Amino acid sequence: MKLNTESILLSHGSGGAESQNLIAELFYPFLESCVIGSGEDAGIAQIHSKDFAVSTDGYVISPIFFAGGDIGKLSICGSCNDVAMMGAKACYLTASFMLEEGFKINDLSRIVESFSKTLKESGAKLISADTKVLPKGALDKIFITTTAIGEFLYPHLHLSAFKIPKESAIIVSGNIGTHGAVIYSNREGINLNTTLESDCALLYPILEPLFASNLTLYALRDATRGGIASVLNEWAQASNIGITILDSSLPILPQVQGICELLGFEAYNLANEGMCVICIAKSDAQKALEILHKNGASNAAIIGYTTDRNPKRVVLETNFGAKRFLDYPSGELLPRIC
Repeated sequence: MKLNTESILLSHGSGGAESQNLIAELFYPFLESCVIGSGEDAGIAQIHSKDFAVSTDGYVISPIFFAGGDIGKLSICGSCNDVAMMGAKACYLTASFMLEEGFKINDLSRIVESFSKTLKESGAKLISADTKVLPKGALDKIFITTTAIGEFLYPHLHLSAFKIPKESAIIVSGNIGTHGAVIYSNREGINLNTTLESDCALLYPILEPLFASNLTLYALRDATRGGIASVLNEWAQASNIGITILDSSLPILPQVQGICELLGFEAYNLANEGMCVICIAKSDAQKALEILHKNGASNAAIIGYTTDRNPKRVVLETNFGAKRFLDYPSGELLPRIC
């Protein structure tokens, strides 16, 4: 055990360096022989000779209602998006609702209605669910855990963070840091007189045309906890490559940039819930961008490329030509973001 603490810290759930250490140094030593996944957003299970992508996630976001969504919508989008990152379309879901004694029935009704609406939009079916009620103070209002099972409609896809080649392009499907900026401002009661909303959304509808194309896709990852900084560092280390990102190419909404400047954050460390990072062959990058723009991802952009320089590191190149390493986020920037 190499963890430098005797107790779990909030930073262990940040999606950054501490999260990676906790998984690698505590969970894997005990579970390595039982795990068939390889650290992707979803594992691949074979049932009757057919592959399915499976992902499970717990949702503990605070506040439970936020501009652009709520915990019900988030719990469907989050798990459906995870299997989509492997190229699969969610077909079945399971759910567990953990409720605090005293939780308002009207609030629960709003959440279940939103959960139902988003589930119908996904096209998936709920095949199993559970409800538990805990004494007041044992949890904060409501936690939801969902598991998505996704089917591969395009079996030619073989997406993996461990097989990314050098000299490929990096695309983001939308603006970065939006969800994190919204949650922070909502939680802290910061009134910015803005219409900014979370980007919480299902990703498969905008990605399916890419999957159906003959473009060479290498990897996808939704940039949730830890933002694009975590995603890019995971890829660089998993595939032993360098990644260079152009700061001038990053799509960041002015409202998000304003919140970052006000509070000392960096947008590439903030979470999204409806945006993903795509690694694709350089020769196909422009075509992929056109497909994304045509199918609703109007802010998608090519933000950089992979390289054989600085293996296992991510380099951020500024507008002035200066370069610096973009490392894993460290510490707990914003707990309970999803």
